[in-house]
Amino acid sequence: MEKAETKSPKWVRAFQIGLGIIAIILSIYVLAFPGATFFTIVYIIAVILFVVAIERIITEIFTHGSRGSKWGSIGLGILVLIISVIDMSYPVATGVFLLVILAIALLFDGIARVVHGLGSKSSGKVARTSSVVAGGIAIAFSILIMASPFFGAVLIGLLLSIALLIVGIQILVAGITGKRTVVMGR
Repeated sequence: MEKAETKSPKWVRAFQIGLGIIAIILSIYVLAFPGATFFTIVYIIAVILFVVAIERIITEIFTHGSRGSKWGSIGLGILVLIISVIDMSYPVATGVFLLVILAIALLFDGIARVVHGLGSKSSGKVARTSSVVAGGIAIAFSILIMASPFFGAVLIGLLLSIALLIVGIQILVAGITGKRTVVMGR
């Protein structure tokens, strides 16, 4: 297989430059307000669930289907609608709840890694040590997040903003240079 570099069309380059700039601006905003970003995401997801629930309810009411599944789908749609309204009313509480659940999962994973690292005799010393260290870090982060969910929200916001910044820069550079790699067949 051969690789060849070609120039992207001008409209694609302009689109990439625009998207890259938007991604960089959003990442800077997220870096400035990392805690608020997490709770904003929770709110946006609640709004999306609200819209999806309304669609499900309306679709099931006005379409023909088996009676049992129709009313079951309507009932579940109403349940999603109620939960989404609660989430929109209390996005911080919902976010804290999600963070605590994730922190508990991270705690269990950390404990499992420490136990594996201490108990495994088949792995090498470096692998066992790294498993114990990674497990210890996971346990420490989970305890910090459970003690201060806002710390977890800030940490997630920072990680998202760094990833978004890197992606934004990559998109911007791709748009400015206009180069794309095309893999040619045999």
